[in-house]
Amino acid sequence: MNKLKQLETCGQSLWLDYLRRSLIENGELLTLIERDGVKGVTSNPFIFEKAIDETDEYTNALEMFQAESDHGLSTIYEHLVIADIRAAADVLGPVYDKTQRRDGYISLECPPYLTDDTEATVAEALRLWAAVARPNLMIEVPATPAGIPAIRQLTGRGVNVNITLLFSVNVYDQVVNAYISGLEDFARSGGNLSKVASVASIFVSRIDTAIDKQLDRLSDKRAASLLRGKIGIASAKVAYDRYKVLFTGPRWQDLVASGAKTQRLLWASTGVKNPDYKDTMYVEALIGRDTINTIPPATMDAFRDHGEAKPDLIEQEVPDARAMLAALEQHGISLNEVTTQLVVDGVQQFADAFDKLFGVLARRRHALLGGDHTRPGD
Repeated sequence: MNKLKQLETCGQSLWLDYLRRSLIENGELLTLIERDGVKGVTSNPFIFEKAIDETDEYTNALEMFQAESDHGLSTIYEHLVIADIRAAADVLGPVYDKTQRRDGYISLECPPYLTDDTEATVAEALRLWAAVARPNLMIEVPATPAGIPAIRQLTGRGVNVNITLLFSVNVYDQVVNAYISGLEDFARSGGNLSKVASVASIFVSRIDTAIDKQLDRLSDKRAASLLRGKIGIASAKVAYDRYKVLFTGPRWQDLVASGAKTQRLLWASTGVKNPDYKDTMYVEALIGRDTINTIPPATMDAFRDHGEAKPDLIEQEVPDARAMLAALEQHGISLNEVTTQLVVDGVQQFADAFDKLFGVLARRRHALLGGDHTRPGD
């Protein structure tokens, strides 16, 4: 059996962390669904920036759109990106139907400039939700202090939410509570809970990248060696252990009786950053039932070639994972401080990618205008 499809037999859903127009138009996304068992797609500002900047796939669409009228940069961006999101949602539609709305989603990021403003995030998410107009859309909202209440409000309005830039198990508890509270709000307003889906995305390799830098500065080289490249997976194991606890009990069972589905953990940033590590280690170590792994193309190719799919690894050696996290603190490295900074850095990186993308669009629009300058406020 295709090694990627073996993930499904282990109870895990495979999503693709990549999107560009040719993937849809050339039938490649459909091939990935049929051959490899891909059940969803995630996107982010980095992905769209590279797709639009490094290819000519969007040239004709941009020229045709500008031929109608001169549009501002935000309008151009949404015209191009929403078309891709809708098209991907349509390709994933049969998966959405076959899995009874458990999978088959495409994610779209809220602009990162709004991450400190709950009400602006909610308003923009609702606008994007209406603009895409596909039931298998997920709006990406980061797990910032302002994002947590936005999760509740959006869930309470029946919007599917993908919580991104999640690094801390403590913050994960807040995310789950926001989701459950939102479902309760939606139920009180007469909403159909069976139509609401959500995922909580833990960015695994970014944790190791940050922690490894601090481990390299430890005088205790043996301790550093034992912990290096282990903290991201250890954090994920502890989060999954919490998942099994948080989605139990009378409060949750009342929602299940009304059709609610758990907010699954989604393992993001599962491409290996350190060449010293096995290129499939984050996929292999994070296999678990009722989870999702969103995998970039290169890592997907690697796993298809030489990955090993062993069931329930995420549930194994959880006490050892907790001991690793404790040992980290004992050596003076605060995981809480690191994960807090990772959220700040992640928001900034997304904002930088948005800025770069808008710079690309400005240059292309400038060329189409024959040297005219962008309008103030674009």
